[in-house]
Amino acid sequence: MILGKIIGNVVSTIKAKGYESKKILIVQPIDPKGKPIGKSFLAIDSVQAGVGDTVITVDEGNSARSVLAEPESVTLKTVIVGIVDQIAV
Repeated sequence: MILGKIIGNVVSTIKAKGYESKKILIVQPIDPKGKPIGKSFLAIDSVQAGVGDTVITVDEGNSARSVLAEPESVTLKTVIVGIVDQIAV
């Protein structure tokens, strides 16, 4: 799982099979104190997250497909699975 902050949206008029009607967001990985780390990446939203939200993402195909209940024929890698309310260190 990766902790991150939503920094933008991706708009696409044509999508591959399995991505139709799914919102794709740009996620910036962060440390527990909120400091950006690493490169940003794209993820499918399964929790109605928005720009500025802190989220948890799953970055593994089988887990991503399970969250979205997609068949194995659909290729997915990264899915946003939760919106973080609070981080206690």
